Amino acid sequence: MRANRAYELIISRGGREPAFISDPNRTDRVEVVSIAEGEVILYWNLPAKEAAKLLKMLRGDLISLDAEEFFDKWLDADAEEF
Repeated sequence: MRANRAYELIISRGGREPAFISDPNRTDRVEVVSIAEGEVILYWNLPAKEAAKLLKMLRGDLISLDAEEFFDKWLDADAEEF
């Protein structure tokens, strides 16, 4: 099963403005939620610009990877890698 059928992305932004003009102190929360269980399986609290980069990578992997491959790849991902 494709990852985009097993997981959902939830983004909680710390402001209304786009990331590229946001306050440098703004923090966004990115969550990956299991659709079947309804539980958060992965989450990050990041500055807005880093969160935007992470979202692009997550969305690409949700489309291209299987659910198990996606989970294995992102399970140990650190915020410093973005």
